[in-house]
Amino acid sequence: MLNYYYGDSIENFISKTTNEIIGEITISNQFDSNNNQNKSWKLQIDILKESLLGQNGMIYFEFSIPRMGKRVDCILIIQNIVFVIEFKVGEKDYLSSNYDQVWDYALDLKNFHKPSHTALLIPILIATEAKDVQFQFIETSHEDNLIKPLKANKTNLSEIVKSCISYQKGNITIEGDEFIKGSYSPTPTIIEAAVTMYMNHTVNEITRSDADAVNLTTTTKTVSAIIERAQDENKKIICFVTGVPGAGKTLVGLDIATKHLDKEKDTHSIFLSGNGPLVAILQEALTRDTVFRAKELGEKITKSKAREGVKAFIQIIHHYRDAYLVDSKAPYDHVAIFDEAQRAWNKEQTVNFMHRKKNQPDFKYSEPEYLISCLDRHKDWAVIVCLVGGGQEINTGKPVFLSGFMQLKILFLRGRFLYHLI
Repeated sequence: MLNYYYGDSIENFISKTTNEIIGEITISNQFDSNNNQNKSWKLQIDILKESLLGQNGMIYFEFSIPRMGKRVDCILIIQNIVFVIEFKVGEKDYLSSNYDQVWDYALDLKNFHKPSHTALLIPILIATEAKDVQFQFIETSHEDNLIKPLKANKTNLSEIVKSCISYQKGNITIEGDEFIKGSYSPTPTIIEAAVTMYMNHTVNEITRSDADAVNLTTTTKTVSAIIERAQDENKKIICFVTGVPGAGKTLVGLDIATKHLDKEKDTHSIFLSGNGPLVAILQEALTRDTVFRAKELGEKITKSKAREGVKAFIQIIHHYRDAYLVDSKAPYDHVAIFDEAQRAWNKEQTVNFMHRKKNQPDFKYSEPEYLISCLDRHKDWAVIVCLVGGGQEINTGKPVFLSGFMQLKILFLRGRFLYHLI
């Protein structure tokens, strides 16, 4: 499984017919392509072929940013520049929402994709039917090799690319293969922002629960002690934190995730949920809260920047899963908190989905077993915290996590994991 639909040298890309390239893209995208999408790719390919004549480098279509659940229309790598390109085919205006979209892609790469930490990133919004606008290179104030998005159309992309190459600093050449295979890795500044953001938040919807503060504190301390034990003794441990709806399991999970984001101690953690709306609500609530608190202090922070910090410790579990189908290395995190673990799919459900939707004919795991296998790639230690709610099972109407739990017991008997029930 690749994290892009098409990749090649620019020279080969130009020499191939448009139909050949679309054919390769649609094979990788066999479940989603349609006539409108194919027409859009055709126009994109034609524009890029004309604009990249004489350039040497690599080109990738539909590149998936690790664990972010987003695909960039096109990544161009020329010398030491990574162009992050978003096409809006047929669009006559440079809409702010489209500008924000390509800017978010660039921020996600810079903040969470390891090879992008040091690369010069230049995002470009291409509204194919828009008028020419004067462009200028505006670096962010952080001196992190990130340029504010440029605006292009179907006729002036070549000029913009050439100007960017003239603007570039340094003589380092980025290897396309190494860049495209780069792992998920948050920058230290993003980790620091995430911890600060959560510890200072004032979001009532997150803090409110039916459990008393003493109980929540005791549970969090117990899990933290288990994490410290796992690290000190090089053990792999699974914890089950159980409770009725409203008991505060999600709050415990978020507390644990942020308390163990410490690069110096080499403890990296992530709160994962398969509940997309919950993730969206948590991310939006914390983002707005951060912007509001900054405003009260007379400071200014954009929602895009605030949201990047939230993404460092709250993510969708399916994006996590897909990233490690591509990346065979151990996850960045040593600690993973799985929210609503009772909703995990059994082996039959997971295998059926992976065969049909992810083109993984050899996949043979239940959802719990696969996620556990990802953490088991660590050679030293790992902790899995499963937040399990009673009476909230879905899919078959039965607690399908039990099928995964049986696999946990097998792993335990092999001596690979210890498990605790809290």
